[in-house]
Amino acid sequence: MTGSREAHLVELVDALGKPTGAATVDEAHRAPGRLHRAFSVFLRDPSGRVLLQQRAAVKTRFPLRWANTCCGHPLPGEAPATAAARRLVEEIGAHGVDLTETGVYSYYAEDPSTGRVEYEYDHVLVGDASADLGLMIDSDEVAAVRWVSIEELTAGLSDDPRSYAPWLRGVTGSLIRHLEAQPRPADDLAEPSGG
Repeated sequence: MTGSREAHLVELVDALGKPTGAATVDEAHRAPGRLHRAFSVFLRDPSGRVLLQQRAAVKTRFPLRWANTCCGHPLPGEAPATAAARRLVEEIGAHGVDLTETGVYSYYAEDPSTGRVEYEYDHVLVGDASADLGLMIDSDEVAAVRWVSIEELTAGLSDDPRSYAPWLRGVTGSLIRHLEAQPRPADDLAEPSGG
């Protein structure tokens, strides 16, 4: 299954995210790489933990590294949230999750173990889900999953960065900034004005 995904088309973009053409997944990830649109999804449970996935051993880029819940590439002209919702179903069996974009993280990373590169204009998305999703894992894509707190994740990224995909620090930063910008429940209660 992974090999057939290497033939799918991705949307090439410039540094501002403007489409410039298309290439196959395989072509876009061969050195020196071609900047293309991607997405990274985090699912959060009610306690604020995020679901991480360990990338399958057969992945052509950063196999067996821990990453966010789901990653992928929209087809040319496809909205990142549409593609992300599809991939959540395909990779872990998570249906009907409403996704919110938290920002874009552009990065370049070389995988010394496979010789491939990631050069991505990465839309970061978050969705709320229960911790007992009833996941159906595609073993061609995912080796394992685990729920972690944001604090555990940031500590792991600092203590053992080689266990994690190179984009995870950047997309986690986008998620944290998004969460910090959200109004707190107490902020929603306006003080009554006198008079």
